[in-house]
Amino acid sequence: MKIKLSQVEIDSPLIRQIERMTGEDLKQCYQCGKCSAGCPVSYAMDVPPHQVMRLLQLGRVEDVDGANSMRVCVGCLQCYSRCPKGCSVAAVLEGMRQMRLRKGEDAVRVKDIPLPLMQSAPQQAIVCGFRKLVS
Repeated sequence: MKIKLSQVEIDSPLIRQIERMTGEDLKQCYQCGKCSAGCPVSYAMDVPPHQVMRLLQLGRVEDVDGANSMRVCVGCLQCYSRCPKGCSVAAVLEGMRQMRLRKGEDAVRVKDIPLPLMQSAPQQAIVCGFRKLVS
């Protein structure tokens, strides 16, 4: 007997919180892999975008949380633009980053960044980097 994922309800408050924060329905992803194929940084991720969605569908939040994918994702939304179901892995990873930051994990203060880096890095890189590191 086959069970469709849409019929399976993962009873996890953490999964429900991720879906509520991001507006994404994790059950919509059917693992076509187009998000991973189009992601410009998937080569550097421990867990590629389509596997992020699958692990979350299975309730394995700790596996995604422990991977570098949350920090590597640049939020370009290629995953969303390529997805036939309109799923945004970038939104999910951003929501998970925000959850960590709200707990006080992974936070970085401006004064902790070396001055030479602040002076030499492109302003857009600093702004985009801080989007991931401050709540």
